[in-house]
Amino acid sequence: MNHTRTLIIACGNPLRGDDGLGPALVDRLSSLQRSDIETDVDYQLNIEDAVTIAAYKRVLFVDASVTAPSPFLLQPLAPSSEITFTSHSVTPGAILAICQDHFHHRPEAWVMGIRGFRFELGEGLSIDARTNLDDAFAGVIEWIQR
Repeated sequence: MNHTRTLIIACGNPLRGDDGLGPALVDRLSSLQRSDIETDVDYQLNIEDAVTIAAYKRVLFVDASVTAPSPFLLQPLAPSSEITFTSHSVTPGAILAICQDHFHHRPEAWVMGIRGFRFELGEGLSIDARTNLDDAFAGVIEWIQR
């Protein structure tokens, strides 16, 4: 495999208020049409995402967070030794562990939690979340250029 590219993978549901922060960030990045990154969006992570990230040198997992400090938290990610599966989601650390264990590749991995405030069904992004999105976008651009 050619491990030279960067993948930014976002989770979230744009129909649930600030839960749409990850997809909104990827929309902004996609509009830049950069050749050095690829993007992907889904409602939640799945074990199949380990196959996807195995083809990349770097990966950034992006999601809304109710616990991250404003405007966002960006930190390195290690494989999770505890891999649990529920009907709801799989963690980024578990995806990284599956990739390492089954595809013998561990991309440089980071996780970004963008602070959200309102997650009601049918709502758009809150004003405070939009401000955090602006800052997160700038933070991702800086991260890409490292």
